[in-house]
Amino acid sequence: MKNGNNPALFPEMVSNGGGDGILPWQEIKRMVAIGQVSASPEVPDSQIQPASIDLRVGPRAYRVPASFLRGRSATFMTRVEEFMEGEIDLTQPSPALLDPGKVYIIPLIERLNLPNDIHGIANPKSTTGRLDIFTRLITEHGDQFDRVPKGYKGMLFVEVSPLTFPIRVRHLMKLNQLRFVRGTHANDPIRNGDLKQIAEDYPLVYNSSGEPTTEGIADGVEITVDLAGAGVVAYRAKTDRPRMIELDKFNYYDPDDYWEPVTPRHGHITLAKGGFYLLASKQLVSVPLHLAAEMTERDATMGEFRVHYAGFFDPGFGYGVRTGDIRGTKAVLEVRAYEVPIILEDNHVIGTLNYYKMADTPDKVYGESALNSSYQGQGLALSKQFKRAVASGLAAASALPSAALVS
Repeated sequence: MKNGNNPALFPEMVSNGGGDGILPWQEIKRMVAIGQVSASPEVPDSQIQPASIDLRVGPRAYRVPASFLRGRSATFMTRVEEFMEGEIDLTQPSPALLDPGKVYIIPLIERLNLPNDIHGIANPKSTTGRLDIFTRLITEHGDQFDRVPKGYKGMLFVEVSPLTFPIRVRHLMKLNQLRFVRGTHANDPIRNGDLKQIAEDYPLVYNSSGEPTTEGIADGVEITVDLAGAGVVAYRAKTDRPRMIELDKFNYYDPDDYWEPVTPRHGHITLAKGGFYLLASKQLVSVPLHLAAEMTERDATMGEFRVHYAGFFDPGFGYGVRTGDIRGTKAVLEVRAYEVPIILEDNHVIGTLNYYKMADTPDKVYGESALNSSYQGQGLALSKQFKRAVASGLAAASALPSAALVS
């Protein structure tokens, strides 16, 4: 028998090797194979994205009165059991109902056994964000949401709060995703003029004519909102009598029951206080295969609204499998105004698209049919639960093939 350094017995001792950066599809697949990511049922390849892994909810959800992280002297589930107001079985034939304005904690079925040079960052899946479902990843003994420290070993939890629509959720549904990063500074965005240099060889932004441009590229790509023209430029969620959405029904719901179209007035729209909106970027953006990207607010002083709950862009978004397959696609912006109504004008700066280095080019990239990339090549689209071809102005507008969303 060989000594105790067998990687199969001690996967936490094994680094994946390779360069620093966000880990690609093939390295995540290897992490699953050697037990650094484990679950029951096992993790299928279809759950692995070009630069992240989808996470599945477990069989129970716990309703709690408010968001919280664990106490210093308690396990997280001890705190959940202390605070919980109800327990929900997610394994029933009919999916369980989660109500707007409530907070739920759901243990995930994936567990981690990370090596000491890899940490994780989580974000909602794009469908989750576009339905105004607020999610945050929690680790055992963690003091930050959506962050997994290097060398973490243990369970994962997701905090779920539907903000607009009642939703129905069942066991093994995927609401958020986790990317793995190797290296101390590997998750620092590309800065100091390097991004413009990259754009000379790999176009990051295209104008409305489909031509590459470096306009708006500095420390990230400046993203502005597209409110030009007289047609529909945004959708606002209806909140007077919110209808339920069952998350595993696709191309099913009539958009008119849930959304109202927004048209500009003299080149601007007004975001109502507390309203939830979907808008499109003016820019057509592209993520080359050796990079990933994330949308962030441009500046906290630019206004009291939140942009993009689900802001991670996989390699291949707006780019394709090979250079030139797709000449950029628009980003869809999920926006909520908070304290006061806000006027947005056409070309208003609304966020920054930061680019990050991949540790390697992924073997599978966004847009490949095997990955079920639901939003590649679509326009100002609603989430995949809504019908794409309904005889109404709102549904027809949402299906225009002029832009895409992240998966």
